[in-house]
Amino acid sequence: MNLLYANDALGAYPDSWYAATANPLPPFAPLKGETRADVCVVGAGYTGLSAALHLAEAGRDVVLIDAQRVGFGASGRNGGQLGSGQRVEQPTLEKMLGMDAARKLWELGEDAKYLVKGLIAKHDIDCHVKPGVAWSASSKSDVADLHDYAAHMDRVYGYEIEAYDAAGFADICPSPDYRGGILDRGAAHLHPLNLALGLARACQNAGVRIYEGTPAEHIDHGTKVTVRTDAGHVVADHVVLACNGYLGALEHKTATRVMPINNFVAATEPLGDGVKDVLRQDVAVADGRFVVNYFRLSHDGRLLFGGGESYGYKFPADIAAKVRGPMSIIFPHLKNVKIDYAWGGTLGITMKRLPYLARIAPNVLSASGYSGHGLGTATHAGQLMALAIEGQSDGFDAMAAIPSTPFPGGPAMRAPLLALAMSWYALRDRLGV
Repeated sequence: MNLLYANDALGAYPDSWYAATANPLPPFAPLKGETRADVCVVGAGYTGLSAALHLAEAGRDVVLIDAQRVGFGASGRNGGQLGSGQRVEQPTLEKMLGMDAARKLWELGEDAKYLVKGLIAKHDIDCHVKPGVAWSASSKSDVADLHDYAAHMDRVYGYEIEAYDAAGFADICPSPDYRGGILDRGAAHLHPLNLALGLARACQNAGVRIYEGTPAEHIDHGTKVTVRTDAGHVVADHVVLACNGYLGALEHKTATRVMPINNFVAATEPLGDGVKDVLRQDVAVADGRFVVNYFRLSHDGRLLFGGGESYGYKFPADIAAKVRGPMSIIFPHLKNVKIDYAWGGTLGITMKRLPYLARIAPNVLSASGYSGHGLGTATHAGQLMALAIEGQSDGFDAMAAIPSTPFPGGPAMRAPLLALAMSWYALRDRLGV
């Protein structure tokens, strides 16, 4: 199944609240025939847009191709949360990799956050960026774990995260399901599609040649790399693969380590004065369930809620119903609220929930597998690949040194095995185990 086309119309953004409120760009023409460049970037999400922009600003001639539209994939559909650090928390990284490597990854995660905020300011991107991401807990033991984490981050990294008991957290999010939590005011949330479109405008202004409707079908490796598409090809000195969950069979080594999964988001009708019964501060929230629920308010007063597991690659016929289930657990009073938009998207995950950066060949770099932490990490990965091509590879090498494990069973068995595991953890979530 080709996930580029399995759930979406050719050349069209999904019917999402993001697409309905985007600052649109006219379509870019597809590639026809041969073109040459210093660098060919495959995939026009955050990773590819960032890589193309930084390379063009360094003076490189860059071609950026995408099978669909810029920001079409997870970059234009996600929860809009710009989190701190990595997808895996620092104490776990310390045990997994040692203190020095964990501290380096924390610093790189902070660099990612600052990079996104800096690009928004530099290129005047209108994406409604706001500070604050909270983590909530539904049991006393999970609250204690979050408070311990906040204390650890302050003690070891000098990074302040606010800790709240049930009453304090209710002043942030008055859900009856939550018993407390933490708030990271250094993190942020924003309109993800407008960020991607703003980066695409910046790429245009920097001289990047963008081709939409141009799927990469094969790569011929060599001193010069040829990226073959359905109606032409690009000959380049370097190639950047930035496809994440939509890589397909284009590059085997990455495909064995990065698995595509689907996730779903719904936007309610505007809540009016009812927003105070959902969020009392304009921050984003994610909870501690294995199948994470995440939400925030839109700038027009809607609840944007992401959640609901799915184990097939086709989106469910009723995405709104898929999301309404977990949303009703967190906010029972919204059980019958009108949902104006509901959409799905495909992201890439890895076994260890850490990104997979790799040098596929001396002149071919790949980054993907952000595991739901991609807004900052993907943008940063694009910059790191651009710097590596320019001969400054320290950051790229540090990320590429993260141990990666192929999914068991190969492409045929990895999805069924993941579905089995996620079903078990979803059951644990429901039972409160």
